[in-house]
Amino acid sequence: MVSPATKRALLDRTALPWWSTVIPVLGLVAILLNLAKVGGIGAGLAAAIMIGCVIAAVHHAEVVAHKVGEPFGTLVLAVAVTVIEVSLIVSLMLSGSGDVATLARDTVFAAIMIILNFIVGICLLVGGIRHHEQRFVLRGVSAALSVLAAMAVMSLVLPNYTSSVPGPTLSPSQLTFVAIISVILYATFVMVQTVRHRDYFLPATDGSLPKDAHAEPPSAGTAWIAFGALLIALVGVVLLAKDLSPTIEAAVLGAGLPLAVVGILIAALVLAPESLAAVKAARKDRLQTSLNLAMGSALATIGLTIPSVAIVSLVMGWPLSLGIDAKSMVLFALSLLVSTLTLGNGRTTVLSGIVHLTIFAAYLFITIVP
Repeated sequence: MVSPATKRALLDRTALPWWSTVIPVLGLVAILLNLAKVGGIGAGLAAAIMIGCVIAAVHHAEVVAHKVGEPFGTLVLAVAVTVIEVSLIVSLMLSGSGDVATLARDTVFAAIMIILNFIVGICLLVGGIRHHEQRFVLRGVSAALSVLAAMAVMSLVLPNYTSSVPGPTLSPSQLTFVAIISVILYATFVMVQTVRHRDYFLPATDGSLPKDAHAEPPSAGTAWIAFGALLIALVGVVLLAKDLSPTIEAAVLGAGLPLAVVGILIAALVLAPESLAAVKAARKDRLQTSLNLAMGSALATIGLTIPSVAIVSLVMGWPLSLGIDAKSMVLFALSLLVSTLTLGNGRTTVLSGIVHLTIFAAYLFITIVP
């Protein structure tokens, strides 16, 4: 006979908080009702529901990650968010919103700067304040940075220096080549991360483990429900962000800010679930998980987004400007250099976080005051 305590433990393993499943459904309802377009009150409610979807997405991602373990768990949120981000960019391109030629470039570059400087910086800062010094496996981060540098330079820098076609664009054959190379690099990285050298991406241990390291994993049924709710929540975040983008755009232009700020805001909204999940992991002294999320997201952003928009561009016959301008190249080079230095010895402190956040502040300032 099963004791009451055992029954409660089994229920805890198979139950999810009610709010984590209700809020994503409310997100879909808000999308179907076009709540974001029903005046100021509707836009405010839509924004509140979107924030709730972000929190729900983080919760469900943690449930799935705990079930499948590292490093597969960190891939769940990174790939899911990036796939939906690709869908958002492609839908905006198809609708003709904004400058179609530069939309993908601006979104991808904003996402990379947010991930490489803001997410990494805030994780290092929060983790450093709470735990003084944190450790991670250097080989995994170094591998991710090398792939990121190769993909980003070929996708966002090289188009400025080719001569087959004028401007920061690539010819159809060059665009196809870059798309194929991006897919190959990303697929190889995923294989290395999950199969070939999986230990490079597992948390570094020194004999001590986080307090919840031995927590009972959720049941298979709970994990599948959480995975489905995660996808619904992410769809709600992205589509509500899309519905709210005209309001955001009007507010940005009304404040006299450059239109590029809209891309940064939308990218920040899409990446919010990953940001919160990474920060929560850093607070629990799981910096390896935070870096897996950040680097994996940056690689997925290029490895999935660039090939997808390249296909749409080639099929629709639209021009695609991928080359970033000179000041963006300087900031990107600085970001890569600083990342190599701050993540180059397997240990981090609050100073590393401050440096990354300072670069991100410079990126925002230069965007607003070009």
